[in-house]
Amino acid sequence: MGKVLSVANQKGGVGKTTTSVNLAASLVATKRKVLLIDLDPQGNATMGCGVDKHAVESSIYDVLVDKMPIAEVRVTTESGVDLIPANGDLTAAEIELLSVEGKERRMTEALEGYRSEYDFILIDCPPSLNMLTVNSLSASDAVVIPMQCEYYALEGLSALLDTIEMIRNALNPKLEIDGLLRTMYDPRNALSNQVSSQLTEHFGEKVYRTIIPRNVRLAEAPSHGLPALLYDKKSRGAVSYLALAGEMIRRAEKQVTKIAPETA
Repeated sequence: MGKVLSVANQKGGVGKTTTSVNLAASLVATKRKVLLIDLDPQGNATMGCGVDKHAVESSIYDVLVDKMPIAEVRVTTESGVDLIPANGDLTAAEIELLSVEGKERRMTEALEGYRSEYDFILIDCPPSLNMLTVNSLSASDAVVIPMQCEYYALEGLSALLDTIEMIRNALNPKLEIDGLLRTMYDPRNALSNQVSSQLTEHFGEKVYRTIIPRNVRLAEAPSHGLPALLYDKKSRGAVSYLALAGEMIRRAEKQVTKIAPETA
């Protein structure tokens, strides 16, 4: 059964899409089967995977609004990741879903029957706590929270944690935080080090040990429609996301071991 992870933070520019695209490719490189769902109307994850968002015949909009099966929408990218693309059509989805019964569970319904096909399903959420994000969190097992180590990031984190708690109470009691990911990290910055220390002190093991550094190759790769792993596999960014994939796999395996019934 595949683990469904929302990559979420209502603050923009913290590395959600970069994380979604590069983590997905890195998990595939470790021989895992991965589905990446672009849930942002900007379609940056779609373009970052080398798929033209303007040319796709169907998208996540059709899945959520018209209940089109995922099998009819997904495309396989150069990195081996299966992608459900997004484009500007998704902007209308939130309005159209308002009058639909069970609107918060459209993503949950869409993933039924597909979780068993994948080891990981990653959902790249929009930079807001709207109905699209609620759909993603309702369908997920856990949340990956990319964040920069700066003052305003901590302020925004509080609102996201409140939303996760609300979703847990109202729609998805199993939802948990998989981990907080420190992105665009510059160890020469005193504030970065200070905020990083506060995060580990407060959240402990929920903070991934892997840190994603500021890296030019990570910034350049999307313009070529490639994850960093295919653009420059030796870059610090590519190596860091491979390390994150390894850390997440170990965490997932440990959780499975914990819940597995003891055998005589």
